[in-house]
Amino acid sequence: DVNIFMVNQREGLTQTDEMIAQMLYKTNKPVVLAVNKVDNPEMRADIYDFYALGFGEPFPISGSHGLGLGDLLDEVAKHFKDEGDDLYDEDTIRLSLIGRPNVGKSSLVNAILGEDRVIVSNIAGTTRDAIDTEYSYEGQDYVLIDTAGMRKKGKLYESTEKYYVLRALKAIERYNVVLVVLDAEEGIIEQDKRVAG
Repeated sequence: DVNIFMVNQREGLTQTDEMIAQMLYKTNKPVVLAVNKVDNPEMRADIYDFYALGFGEPFPISGSHGLGLGDLLDEVAKHFKDEGDDLYDEDTIRLSLIGRPNVGKSSLVNAILGEDRVIVSNIAGTTRDAIDTEYSYEGQDYVLIDTAGMRKKGKLYESTEKYYVLRALKAIERYNVVLVVLDAEEGIIEQDKRVAG
């Protein structure tokens, strides 16, 4: 759906970059330009030469420090086709499981399915993206979606985690039933109210 063209800020614009750009023009696909190794804000001033490649605004990122990745992923996601409800038949019941990290959403999906279909771990944040699983029960088709755990805004430590939460929120919009999963041992906490809200 979309190409990410990554260049190196430290090397500047190179002939190889220009050669790759020529190949990307021929694909007739959207191109998002990522300028890597922009490790601090002062280095952002050195990315403007990359406008010459003709792909619009370059996105300064630092792969090693995780800087700018959220903005890059947001731009990339704009080019994805809307998944919408037409992925499944109209009669298919779509059920989304949401909640804080490590409350047991993946374990519940596996229990409903009667098999280990999604990864379960004691480490919070194992589920990083929304995972659709289709199954049938007594002649009725269902789709279960196991979503990434939602943290409160102040706890979004990784810029990529913001993307996973946005994907979970999008999943909620396209499902018939949303099941909020809570941790019975901890009880309902303020973060659960935010997730349910």
